[in-house]
Amino acid sequence: MRHLFIADLHLQPERPELFRAFRYFLDRIVTPGDTLYMLGDIFEYWIGDDAPLPGLEPVLERLRRLSDAGSRIYFQRGNRDFLVGERLMDRIGAQLLPDAQHVELPGGAALVMHGDQLCTDDIAYQQFRAQVRDPQWQHTFLSQTREQREAIARQMREQSREQGAMKAETIMDVNPDAVRGAMLEHGVELLIHGHTHRPKVHHDQIAEGRGERIVLGDWSDSGWYLAVDESGRELIRFTPDRDQATASS
Repeated sequence: MRHLFIADLHLQPERPELFRAFRYFLDRIVTPGDTLYMLGDIFEYWIGDDAPLPGLEPVLERLRRLSDAGSRIYFQRGNRDFLVGERLMDRIGAQLLPDAQHVELPGGAALVMHGDQLCTDDIAYQQFRAQVRDPQWQHTFLSQTREQREAIARQMREQSREQGAMKAETIMDVNPDAVRGAMLEHGVELLIHGHTHRPKVHHDQIAEGRGERIVLGDWSDSGWYLAVDESGRELIRFTPDRDQATASS
């Protein structure tokens, strides 16, 4: 049985190539019985389970079929889809994970996270993260009309783009001390996360010769996933065959 990890698809109606790549992944890479971990920012934005993104139904159906066929599906919220809730999980047959989850894999334990909480040098973002994760803030937001929520989401996305353009690259990356602390706290030698859009395998994250950190890649017309099984682990980039991906839609 394989364990597959993905993050940072940023599915959105304006970018059909993302949906095409995800359909290809679900149809041709994931097989029934695989365990699938979706580690946040699967959606570019999420304003509530009562208002799913346009065009999402085909991938939701595929996820449900995988679940019904015996795959375990786990979802971890990211900084774009922090409002995903149990209603969506029921729809696709998945389970929500907390922000940091200890998992047992072939070869040993791992810690899985979206990764934004490790970017502790970005103080302004961490303040924003605390605000939107607050239950009262979320209750107030979700009590508004769909139109109001969409307007707020557009404004937040625009502000995020503007602020990101002004920040140094190092500020938006993970903090080494935060990485080391998280791995030691959870007693693991392997950390898997997304968020930074910098796919790579990093070594010596706890000390020299100790600690491996695997960063998942963001998607475009190509996609990234980490595969873990008894033979080892591999960070893989794939490009769908457009004709096959279109035919499977």
